[in-house]
Amino acid sequence: MLNRNRWLREVEGLDPERDAQRIVFIDAALEFPWDTQRSLELAFYRTYAIPSIAELLDSTGEFTSRPQKRYDDTQILISAFCEHGYDSEFGRRAIRRMNRIHGGFAIGNEDYLYVLSTMVFEPIRWNVRFGWRPLLEIERQATFFFWRRVGQLMGIHDLPESYPDFERFNVEFERQRFGYTDAGHRVAAATRDMFLGWFPGLPKRVGRPLVYALLDEPLLDALGFPHVSPALRRVAQAAVRARSRAVGRMPARPRPRLRTSERHRSYPNGFALEALGPPPPDPIG
Repeated sequence: MLNRNRWLREVEGLDPERDAQRIVFIDAALEFPWDTQRSLELAFYRTYAIPSIAELLDSTGEFTSRPQKRYDDTQILISAFCEHGYDSEFGRRAIRRMNRIHGGFAIGNEDYLYVLSTMVFEPIRWNVRFGWRPLLEIERQATFFFWRRVGQLMGIHDLPESYPDFERFNVEFERQRFGYTDAGHRVAAATRDMFLGWFPGLPKRVGRPLVYALLDEPLLDALGFPHVSPALRRVAQAAVRARSRAVGRMPARPRPRLRTSERHRSYPNGFALEALGPPPPDPIG
């Protein structure tokens, strides 16, 4: 039986397309802020398993030289339009900044589509595995409509018209394109070690297998990471589920957790939205 708190009751009265911004805000900032962040971190790993994306990300040098800044920049930009909406002035500025950053690189439309699809489906798949309550159908559909609109604002072409169509694209794209590259391994390893750097008392020989335990085996193979024992996988996943059970017994969050208002490791004195991202690439020619 669902824990029908005030936020869930509000969602049940909304329309998934018309009210997509409000529903995504409720889920990302009130109902599932921790889960949303963890699931999007796993979404990053999936993009590293696509050779064309991995080669581009590795070529910038951002992940190997400034992984924390790269992470913070991405988190802030995404949080800006998830928390404030893409129709808000702040959200529009974030999308313009994101488009300006991407405009300096040659990125194929299918790669854009795939990255966008991970923003839709990885949080939903995380919820199936670990959510303190299951997402409603209205929440799943709102996630699709929200990110489809973000894709339109990014100038992405051939956006699927429906949730099932986009999910089929995501699954088939991974089936066809997942593959190992040295670039993907470097970017994934740098991201892994950045995460573990948040826990200085945890030895890497202990922490690394725990990261691997949350990744599926096709993804581990594509990233060049070792498989872990079924026992360790069960322990790691049980720990996340235990947290979820504890959250499910707590009262509704009274105030939103806004990542854009928090202190970020790379910006202890605050950030300027228009300054986020890598330095511009050297001109061709």
